[in-house]
Amino acid sequence: VQLQASGGGLVQAGGSLRLSCAASGRTFSRCASAWFRQAPGKERELVAAISRSGGFMDYADSVQGRFIISRDNAKSSVYLQMNNLKPEDTAVYYCSARPNAISSGVYSDGYTYWGQGTQVTVSS
Repeated sequence: VQLQASGGGLVQAGGSLRLSCAASGRTFSRCASAWFRQAPGKERELVAAISRSGGFMDYADSVQGRFIISRDNAKSSVYLQMNNLKPEDTAVYYCSARPNAISSGVYSDGYTYWGQGTQVTVSS
């Protein structure tokens, strides 16, 4: 599975962005998926994860209620809608896919496929 992330940019605090991740390969629908982010000088952290079926999601406490992860298996894509953005959301965002996932599984680790990252910068 190859992943291509897009949709990052510069936005003012309180604004919104929608990240997209397009997957190639026929096995994406059998993978769980997630978005991670890494800010300068910080470790990579899990932002949101979604099950293979798309029916189950989990979020980091810091983005709960502001971000929404979704997927469209027919389009081999996963999305991250980011609302009410804050300066602390500034980071490079990576989409990822985890093979060997059960239909309802939401995972925090085991991701083996990664996109190239897209920069999100939130100004105050």
